[in-house]
Amino acid sequence: MPHEQGLNPYVDIGKEFHYFFVRKLMFMRYSWSFVVFPGGFGTMDELFEVLTLVQTHKARPHPVVLVGSGFWLGLLAWMKDHQLEGGRISPGDFDLFTVADDFEQIVNKATAGLPALPYGLA
Repeated sequence: MPHEQGLNPYVDIGKEFHYFFVRKLMFMRYSWSFVVFPGGFGTMDELFEVLTLVQTHKARPHPVVLVGSGFWLGLLAWMKDHQLEGGRISPGDFDLFTVADDFEQIVNKATAGLPALPYGLA
């Protein structure tokens, strides 16, 4: 969205993509885990893209941590009431992510099972 475009101040190397699907491809391909903070449509789009690709085995499993239970619990309740109960998703789909509020738990979940960083990066 043009009014929201701008480089995150914590990003070291910025990349711009003309096509949105290429951005998503790079997003999945070069990520080891996802820490998802409260957000809008773009956040939901990227979250469900990740979960769908992992669920359907089109991408390797990634740790996914949803930060801020107060934000996410309403959505998760709706998913249980309308998607799970309607047979549109499976109970195991809720194992694809973790909801966390505590900083240490967020870091531990996001880094669980990750390979050693290449090239001496730490």
